[in-house]
Amino acid sequence: MASPPHHAPPRLFDRDLHRKRLDRAANGYAGADFLQRRAAYDIAERLAPIMRTFNVAVDLSARGGAFAQALVEEAPGKVETLIEADLSGRMLTGRPGLRVVADEERLPFAPGSLDLIVSTLGLHWTNDVVGALIQARLALKPDGLFIAAFLGGITLTELRQSLVAAESEILGGAGSRVSPFADLQDAAGLLSRAGFVQTVSDVDKVTVTYEHPLKLLYDLRQMGETGVLADRHPRMLTRTLLNRMAEIYIERFGTPDGRVPASFEIITLTGWAPQSAPQA
Repeated sequence: MASPPHHAPPRLFDRDLHRKRLDRAANGYAGADFLQRRAAYDIAERLAPIMRTFNVAVDLSARGGAFAQALVEEAPGKVETLIEADLSGRMLTGRPGLRVVADEERLPFAPGSLDLIVSTLGLHWTNDVVGALIQARLALKPDGLFIAAFLGGITLTELRQSLVAAESEILGGAGSRVSPFADLQDAAGLLSRAGFVQTVSDVDKVTVTYEHPLKLLYDLRQMGETGVLADRHPRMLTRTLLNRMAEIYIERFGTPDGRVPASFEIITLTGWAPQSAPQA
């Protein structure tokens, strides 16, 4: 009997464009790395109380190296050898250590070769999250640890609402400009589906305030976190549309001190590769 055809996951994101956006952001990334740094230090703090040393670890989406720094400060000696990986080669330049350009959707690591994999704010740009997690689980040794932090559901809700309102008013309809994010309930089952055990999921809600909505857009550009939807909006963002978006943002969400909030949700997933690793 013939095998059923393999159905590729939907192509939500343009990974080549995402790489270009990260390359563009690399030089100024340190000026807007507060979310990456928060996630990296949180992961390092989770590692500190674990009573074992991880011989070989990989930091996916290493960006500016926040996790390596967090290890030194929060969990010294916990990792013997750290390999920093990133989709963008430019993000990895200018610092010592083992580095490799790698795509989370096509991991280059041999099966059973790693003791620890962490991913700091990169998985929300993958087209097949479960597929990426399966690859990570296969790359781990039995009883290896995986910890991932990625942006979740309410992230940029104010910006999303303001853009939709501005487009509806000016263009008579609205399309997708802000990428979709998984909510905690959906994310909780991802590791189990990928074959991990002893899984845990939790969320960190962060509110950042800005002088003006356009300052938020500038930070997102510096982070390399601007939209890379494969099915992009057919119309470019015009100055008129941006200005109206900013007006609506301020009207709806402005605070008494004249600033505007931006919501971010960092979902963290933790799971262990089983002692007897199942096949993909």
